[in-house]
Amino acid sequence: MKAPVLLLLILALACTAAAEVGVSLTVYNQNLALVRDTRLMDFKSGRGEVLFRDVSGQIDATSVHFVASGVEMLEQNFDYDLVSPDKLLQKYVDQDIEIVSKSGDIARGTLLSSAQGFSGGQILVRQNDGSVRSILLENAAEIRYPNLPEGLITRPTLRWLINSNAAGKKEAEVSYLTGGLSWQADYVLVSNEASTKADLSAWVTLENSSGASYKDAKLKLIAGEVHRAQAPGPYARGMDVMMEKAAAPQFAEQAFFEYHLYTLQRPTTILDRQTKQVSLFPNTTINTAKLYEYDWQRKSDRVGVSLEFENRESNGLGMALPAGRVRVYQKGPDGSEEFVGEDRVEHTPKNEKVRVQVGEVFDIAVERNQLDYRQIARRVSETDYEVKLRNHKTETVEIVVVDHFWGDWEIIRSSLDYKKVSATKVEFKVRVEPEQEAVLTYTVRTR
Repeated sequence: MKAPVLLLLILALACTAAAEVGVSLTVYNQNLALVRDTRLMDFKSGRGEVLFRDVSGQIDATSVHFVASGVEMLEQNFDYDLVSPDKLLQKYVDQDIEIVSKSGDIARGTLLSSAQGFSGGQILVRQNDGSVRSILLENAAEIRYPNLPEGLITRPTLRWLINSNAAGKKEAEVSYLTGGLSWQADYVLVSNEASTKADLSAWVTLENSSGASYKDAKLKLIAGEVHRAQAPGPYARGMDVMMEKAAAPQFAEQAFFEYHLYTLQRPTTILDRQTKQVSLFPNTTINTAKLYEYDWQRKSDRVGVSLEFENRESNGLGMALPAGRVRVYQKGPDGSEEFVGEDRVEHTPKNEKVRVQVGEVFDIAVERNQLDYRQIARRVSETDYEVKLRNHKTETVEIVVVDHFWGDWEIIRSSLDYKKVSATKVEFKVRVEPEQEAVLTYTVRTR
């Protein structure tokens, strides 16, 4: 059974607009999409079979919701046994076929066995005179079948048994969940040489490997972690890349339930096996700050560098930023842009800070040592630490030194002021002049 929250979302999204012929698509971060497809369909009066074609090959058939005035669905089948050379051979075992060789020779008879893989192997055919021929498939130019076997279809299809109160064309609205569709945000941040300002652009990267294409679809994106009773399995397919550049705002953003909804303000076509990128918001210039941080548990011999900015309207932003990858470039003295690092950021509400870990600092050396350890009592100990920071840059830097402790602990001595950030984390700010060394020492007592 689907999670109640997910069912609530499906019903809410399906009811946000009156029925209109066409397709709308709501894509989640988790390889999941809600498809709402409205079509004019022919119905016969009374009970009959109706085929609903061009659905996703990864549809969750248990999630299908069907609405048509005066029409009752009695039974549903999802047919996904798609026709292929291998399937045809399997279906025609014990039936008559013709094989035309590359040399023009024709073998007619009853197929006794199908090959494992159409591109290789061999098949056995009993001819009309009773003899049996073994034919290598690599030598076959053509295989002829009398007709398409029952049960094989060319496209994934929903097959319904319905009961209609009248004949004629009616508007049918079908919604369902499917795998094979996902999206993420991709950000490009181009910093100035001083790392005080940056140009920020954002893209929605949408991947479709669902087995269906969606023409002129109304596209919505949900940012947030939607709970599911059972997550779909991973899908890995090749993609063709298509870029769509735009300077004007294309997505309208709004809060929805406990998530955020982004609605594209125009229809778009999303082809199967395609990666599509659409601008999330126009390029904007933001204020940034460069941060140096040394956390020995992350990297014991390197100082990391990050760029931080505020997601505020006064800083050119002020909208909920979906999780995604941030690629950072910096302009050099000649004006060229060079790639300097990338990081992933989580969903960030407006008026919060965003920190992007860029890389490691070349011109700052660091050493951390444990100088002493003393057992004060049975369950009480003291440890002395020393951190040396050498700045080979031409400007003064401030480095945040981070350490982590567990249990009942306190810092009883320190050469610099510190801040206890949490029950397991402490931070020191160390200022280091150009071509100078700064030494931080501190003692931790644990119980």
